Amino acid sequence: MKYRLLRYLVPTLLGLSILAAQARPASWHRWFSKIDGTTVCLQTSPGAGWTYGGGPFRDARCSIPDRRS
Repeated sequence: MKYRLLRYLVPTLLGLSILAAQARPASWHRWFSKIDGTTVCLQTSPGAGWTYGGGPFRDARCSIPDRRS
């Protein structure tokens, strides 16, 4: 019984680890403050007081467009 479980578990875990190795980091996006117009570059929304300003970008300075979407 123990070996039968390992017979299926090992290939499944190996397959999942290969998929995880191919994952890429999240894209960066530009956000503008509704209060004072400050611009930030973040991977997620900073909150309700911000509006989407564009993206995706490859770098944290929002200077290199990400065409791999």
